[in-house]
Amino acid sequence: MPRIGIIGGSGFYSLLEDARAVDIGTDYGKPSSEISVGSIGGTEVAFLARHGTRHTLPPHKVPYKANIEALARLGVERIISTNAVGSLNASYKPGDLALFDQFINATHGRDDTFFHGPKVVHVSLADPYCPEMRGIAMRHGMDHGTGTVMVVDGPRFSTRAESRRYASYADMINMTQYPEVALAREKEICYLGIGVVTDYDAGLEGGQGVKPVSYEEVKRRFAANNERLKSLISALVPKMPEGRSCPCPHALDGAEVRA
Repeated sequence: MPRIGIIGGSGFYSLLEDARAVDIGTDYGKPSSEISVGSIGGTEVAFLARHGTRHTLPPHKVPYKANIEALARLGVERIISTNAVGSLNASYKPGDLALFDQFINATHGRDDTFFHGPKVVHVSLADPYCPEMRGIAMRHGMDHGTGTVMVVDGPRFSTRAESRRYASYADMINMTQYPEVALAREKEICYLGIGVVTDYDAGLEGGQGVKPVSYEEVKRRFAANNERLKSLISALVPKMPEGRSCPCPHALDGAEVRA
């Protein structure tokens, strides 16, 4: 039973040894892709391609609930999530790897909870990312150990005005962290968010003397950092302890409304 799940791009399939495909249905439909179960450094893991194996799912169409539910059904207790991010802070340079410690949700209309009644739950997201996993990751060569990520719907990139506004609140911008991280918390799954900085967002264009973001640049930069990211994950997975000493397994304690 894989205790660790990885959500990322299809390039991470090569990390797995002795991989087998697992096709899981959920009450929320099919996940983005078949889940590959294999091992990294002797630790069994489950891998899911967030946008599908051919990257056919745009950010606002990713079946976030099905993805998290499918991993939970497999027995996953910890998720390592990899994400392309734009920089809203000049100190977060293209090519950097950054850990998220906070997010701001600027998406609209995404189904972001498993609890639509009659069971009502108010889960805490004051600290949305697992402190135990973040502590382990910070010892493995991160360029930034903290960072707030602004999550927008996409699939378009921001205007310069939007980007400047977001930069007053956040360090990075992304299209997929929400509701993924929130749904993981509702399943009491530990969650680690790793951002790969691919570009300076449009609002920093003037100050940095670089062109506004384009998809071709994002793709090129993410591919260039893929090997570093894969090396990081290969180092992290065996370091994750079997037991959990963080608050994440108790996220629902006291969160349910009782008459």
